[in-house]
Amino acid sequence: MKQQDLNTRLVHAGERSRDQNGAIVTPVYQTAMYEYAASELYDDVRYIRMGNSPNHAAVEAKLANIEEGEAALVAASGMAASVAAVLNSLGTGGHVLAQRSLYGGTHTFMTEDLQKMGHDCTLIDPAHPETWDARMRPNTRVLYCETISNPLMEVGDLKALVAFARAHGLVSIIDNTFASPVNFRPIPFGFDISMHSCTKYLNGHSDLVAGALIGSKEKIASMRKTLVHLGGSIDPHTCYLLQRGMKTLALRVHRQTETAGALAEFLSSHSKVKRVLYPGLPSSQGHAWANEALYGYGGMLGFELEGDVSEAEAFLNRMTIPVIAPSLGGVETLLTRPAATSHLGVPPDARAAVGITDTLIRCSVGIEGRDDLLTDFKRALDGAEENA
Repeated sequence: MKQQDLNTRLVHAGERSRDQNGAIVTPVYQTAMYEYAASELYDDVRYIRMGNSPNHAAVEAKLANIEEGEAALVAASGMAASVAAVLNSLGTGGHVLAQRSLYGGTHTFMTEDLQKMGHDCTLIDPAHPETWDARMRPNTRVLYCETISNPLMEVGDLKALVAFARAHGLVSIIDNTFASPVNFRPIPFGFDISMHSCTKYLNGHSDLVAGALIGSKEKIASMRKTLVHLGGSIDPHTCYLLQRGMKTLALRVHRQTETAGALAEFLSSHSKVKRVLYPGLPSSQGHAWANEALYGYGGMLGFELEGDVSEAEAFLNRMTIPVIAPSLGGVETLLTRPAATSHLGVPPDARAAVGITDTLIRCSVGIEGRDDLLTDFKRALDGAEENA
């Protein structure tokens, strides 16, 4: 049978409710345990901490389908998912090659927490494959990167990253949160594991926290054990909300991507904007690689204004439609300064080394009217107050 359209699969894949009294929506199995049934394996015991309820199975089936992987695993957060994936792949005394520009929590985990656990990490520039060999060690086991980096919107040489990992026998893990499966699907591209903070685009409504891993049956089964032992299981009701939110993923992301492109063009032409970071702009780092690998440039962009932090904060305060808050991927437009939120835990010198300035503003474009957003940005940039 021909592969169905992504929108069709988002609506129907993984739905288990057709035989449940005719319900068209998978019900919430709000129970912590199930009647005992003889099991040969501990992992088969039906218990909510094991993450094996009908709600887990339904949303994982949908995730695997839309990412074109063999299996999927949902977790209590994106960090729970990425930590389980990395620790499971490192073994004893392992070493990670990780992209230098990462989400702040991931950066801190890689550069500080791993060392406390007997592992190590070396940061690499995903735009310069010629430098990666020199950073390899005999115990290097993992290559970790982001499809579109947080918050600089960089796209690395994704083909080279896949080829390098395969050539050196590394487990390749990519955080696909910013792109979403609408704009990039890592598994058919060649990555071993696709990771998501489902809090963002997959859910899309800013009302839950969750994470996911997608990959081969063998790798996901092994990572599931690590996640369960770390206590990173997700509850059935969150699974239900995530499953519901994913059904409109493509509709939302296409709208957000279209508006983000228009906003990036507008900001690039404004005299008070110093620089704009968006993969769709020819001036952006990795634009050619984005064209080569991605289906769309996404709904995330970054920009810096002329002036200092006080002027950036004044601009934020003049905005009326966007919400000034961390996180991303929801139906509402969100603005934040990463240096004060998502990357506050990263040392200032480390932020500066990769170009995360105190005046950098990150924008997660929502589904509001494009012209309304453009008008609001223009008014705030021009220094006009709301009632002026």
